[in-house]
Amino acid sequence: METVKSKPLSFFKSIPLHSLWNGLVKRAFDILVSVFGLLFLAPFFIFIIVLIKREGPGPIFFRGPRSGRHGKEFGILKFRTMYERPASYQGPRVTAKDDDRITPIGRWLRDTKLNELPQLWNVLIGEMSLVGPRPEDPHIVQTWPAEVQAEILSMRPGVTSPASVLYRDEEKMLPADGVMDVYFRDIVPDKIRLDRLYVRNHSFIGDLDIIFWTAVALIPTVARNQIPEVNLFIGPLHHFMRRYFSWFILDFLVGLVAICTIGIIWRLFGPIDWGLLPLGLLAFCVAVFFSTVNMILGLDRVYWSRADAYDGALLIGSNGLSTIILFFLNALVVHFEGIFPYPALPPEIIILFGLFTLLGTLSLRFRWRLLTSFASRWLAWRGTATGFGERVLILGAGAGGEIAQTLLRHSTHPRAFTVVGMVDDDPKKFGMRIRHSWVLGSSSEIPNLIQKHDVGVVLFAITHMAEEARERIIRLCKHSKVRLVFLNDILGVIQNQITGIHEQSHESAATENRERGI
Repeated sequence: METVKSKPLSFFKSIPLHSLWNGLVKRAFDILVSVFGLLFLAPFFIFIIVLIKREGPGPIFFRGPRSGRHGKEFGILKFRTMYERPASYQGPRVTAKDDDRITPIGRWLRDTKLNELPQLWNVLIGEMSLVGPRPEDPHIVQTWPAEVQAEILSMRPGVTSPASVLYRDEEKMLPADGVMDVYFRDIVPDKIRLDRLYVRNHSFIGDLDIIFWTAVALIPTVARNQIPEVNLFIGPLHHFMRRYFSWFILDFLVGLVAICTIGIIWRLFGPIDWGLLPLGLLAFCVAVFFSTVNMILGLDRVYWSRADAYDGALLIGSNGLSTIILFFLNALVVHFEGIFPYPALPPEIIILFGLFTLLGTLSLRFRWRLLTSFASRWLAWRGTATGFGERVLILGAGAGGEIAQTLLRHSTHPRAFTVVGMVDDDPKKFGMRIRHSWVLGSSSEIPNLIQKHDVGVVLFAITHMAEEARERIIRLCKHSKVRLVFLNDILGVIQNQITGIHEQSHESAATENRERGI
């Protein structure tokens, strides 16, 4: 196999600072967990070793060749789970259900995933990471396209990964006969897709979520149910940090800057009789309330880089509600004067505080795009969803998906079509609202979404996609017996209509000129 060569020093100069920092934190976390894991699990390792030795002759550990970072081969360390005989080394490279090479203790170790624990040593010495694309046999890696190898092998392989969690029962999915054919046909393409998604979207917080779901998947009652792919990339910790905590911190900083700015200006004309610390506490309380209102209104799930005036109007309403509540609390201070340690604020300060925080939150979320979009999008602020017409699922939450929404939600179409949502393989968009539609999941969940929402049409709105991925989606739609419509075909018809009208207008003008003798 042609390995990916190590990168020169100039390569690292082009790495974004956040990626470099994320890599350092990831490696430090790997070392810390692997050291404590090996020490803590040492007694349990001894127990497993005794079980393996009592079962029969052979080595305790198995070292299998795997393709590591940049294609460098290494020996993955596992507890031996097969009989020590030639047939165990000569059979398929992937094990299937009821594989007679596996020992009884080995079956238990595989079912509980305890055979993977020695890989903590691979993590400690830097051959693997706790979370990363699952390492594959070099002979199987050779079958991958060159660009897939370069992307997946750009990272250290992991003890666990999104693909590991989703395919934790992989052996039960593979038949004893033709195991490699089924593996390459049904499993490898999706595992490659999941690994590439992880490489493109990995983060330290996301890794913690994957470790959490790996542990959850080992619980017998949970293991019987499939963990949604969306949850693997946007897990509870990632959800909290990116959709709640980060925006709360930004809202708090906006409120703090606003109240400090107003305080400095106000002090030029008269005293406030509060102090910096109480005003900072006020900004904190307002940020808590503001973030809570935003969560209730669903603004924490808006994909703000694609937000429109509808979302801005909700944000203004949330800010206005917070300001009204602040007025009410300030009135209580006036009514119960002497009970509170600080005097009531002048109404003008509350009004200025509301305006300043509104400008700050709008600028953070929209980066001033709202100022240019309000005039043209205000009429779009109305409910257009109906319960009638053909139910449509849009594939692709990018520019093509927005065009599809515009076409289907046009005033002449809302009763003919009902958009139930969108699907996209970008984990950052999972569970988010783009314009008026929610991103319900990834392309692999199309069959479930079609059944759940009684979808009649899937509108393919991705303009550029690899042929292999395109064919996979077409097979999913055909299997679900749903109509598949391509946005490019619709746009082509529109383009032909426009071209035809344009040509007709030219012909009419030429005919009219001839009749006039021009």
